Amino acid sequence: MFVCSLSSQMHKVFSIQGRYPVIREGLRARGWVERCIVSKHRVRRHQSSRNRTGSNYAVCSDRDDGELESRLVWNEMVYFYWTNRRKAINTKNLHKEQITNHFSKACNLTTKTGLCLNLRKLHWFDSADPDTFFPRCYRLAALDERHAFIDDYRRTACTSLLKYIVEKDQYVQGERIKSDRCFLFFPSGKKKQSKRQSSPVNISQMINKALKVCEDFLQSLEHSDIDTNLETQQTPAQDTTLLCASLLSGGAEIDSSDYLVIHCKAMLQRMKIVNPQLEIEGIHNIWIIKPGAKSRGRGIKCANRLDQILDLVKGDPKLIKENKWVVQKYLEHPFLVHDTKFDVRQWFLVTDWNPLTVWFYKKCYLRFSTQPYTLDSMDSSVHLCNNSIQKRLRPLLQRHRSIPEDNMWSVDQFKTFLCTKDREAQWDTVVVPGMKRALIYALQTAQDLIESRKNTFELYGADFMLDRDLHPWLLEINSSPTMAPSTPVTAHLCAAVQEDTLRVVLDRRVKRTANTGDFQLIYKKVRNSFPFVMLYVYLNGDNDGSPSAEKVKSLPKIPLKDVAQKHQQWVSATSSSSFSHPMVTQ
Repeated sequence: MFVCSLSSQMHKVFSIQGRYPVIREGLRARGWVERCIVSKHRVRRHQSSRNRTGSNYAVCSDRDDGELESRLVWNEMVYFYWTNRRKAINTKNLHKEQITNHFSKACNLTTKTGLCLNLRKLHWFDSADPDTFFPRCYRLAALDERHAFIDDYRRTACTSLLKYIVEKDQYVQGERIKSDRCFLFFPSGKKKQSKRQSSPVNISQMINKALKVCEDFLQSLEHSDIDTNLETQQTPAQDTTLLCASLLSGGAEIDSSDYLVIHCKAMLQRMKIVNPQLEIEGIHNIWIIKPGAKSRGRGIKCANRLDQILDLVKGDPKLIKENKWVVQKYLEHPFLVHDTKFDVRQWFLVTDWNPLTVWFYKKCYLRFSTQPYTLDSMDSSVHLCNNSIQKRLRPLLQRHRSIPEDNMWSVDQFKTFLCTKDREAQWDTVVVPGMKRALIYALQTAQDLIESRKNTFELYGADFMLDRDLHPWLLEINSSPTMAPSTPVTAHLCAAVQEDTLRVVLDRRVKRTANTGDFQLIYKKVRNSFPFVMLYVYLNGDNDGSPSAEKVKSLPKIPLKDVAQKHQQWVSATSSSSFSHPMVTQ
């Protein structure tokens, strides 16, 4: 009773929603006392307790005295909330000294639609190009974005054909085949006879059409201020797309010439300048379709046919109405471990939004698919690495024995693998810096949208894929990342990241030099004044209900040429210092 009274006086009463034994024990070790949250779904019903108090108490812990301590502080204020759902606590009703582990309006960062929208505005915060770390993404329920996706799909089909011609020529030259004719293979490498043998495809005409589509696109970028008739542009691109798809999915006898190959190579070099993702796209034009607000891989599918992609979206009217479908370019050339695809789960912690304060966790883990990587199948067992999906599947017998049945590796195991490829140094020189930059860019774009509150923090889980050059690509950011000890890897790492979170959030309050475990402060910067961001919202009518969108209504209208000039000056002044804060470790 004395301990409970002392803890109450020291403002050390906490409540936890969900199964977080590490957090619970970590708080108790620091002298905190738990006041249980009563839940309709998880209530410990003791007959003796009901007879004496007429109340039910939620499960606090496995300790026998947990419920007794909870009763002793039942009327005390909770000073630390840890919940698994953002809506479990209404932050507007909290006192300023109460601590909670979720920010309001974080959906602007943690939903696929929110991340997709925000990163398009990165140029207002930094000179970086989101296409260098975030695969192209569109909201299919928005009419203008659906048209933009269709144009992108058709254009990608054309560049896929050009790349295929170049790759086939390189293969032929490598094999030293002395022939003026070659065969266009089915993606799996198996020959598929054309159904119309009497009407062979004029490959020269096809390549010229694909080159024309790419040339028109490049011209449109150079003259983006000139209005064009979309209907006149779509017809040749649409025809070319259908023929390119039939060539790459079927089989056609083609004439190979140095002239065509040279022009294909030249156009691809020009396209690479404006499309940083050209190297990772492959030749199959595969896209991944995601419900914008679901997690754990639910509802995600891969497809490479335009009609299939659009039909998938039409199948769920609710998601269409709520504008939740997104389609994203699939990375066809990922870095593989023993011919198996994986992604990286990387934790980071935000302890404030103004100044934006970001902590990067030095440890992460890999999640493997159960099947060897192939583009012949669109099955989720090959392309999705979510543990919630893969744990229900049995690994293929042909998969390399070095990959465990639980489909997880620690980062140390991955470094060991990289060492066998003489690429271990790239983890620290390429992967980690790339992940840090991508996360900071994403957080910068959401900084003005998420409700900042002192004594609030949030632990996030970001998912990355690595391409063949080990360059990281941000896929999504998750709130309330799972802490379940489902494998030996997560049993160790999840416990460590939770304990280290308490070190950052609580121990540093008492002693600023306290040990923060494997958390590293990578960014701390006061929010800039964003007059041009708000003006951009005003001029474009992009009022999303955020605080900045409301403020712009009072701004005077400024000529666009003045806005552009002042914005460039602002970007130049701020981008150079984005990563130079004295408290930030590179």
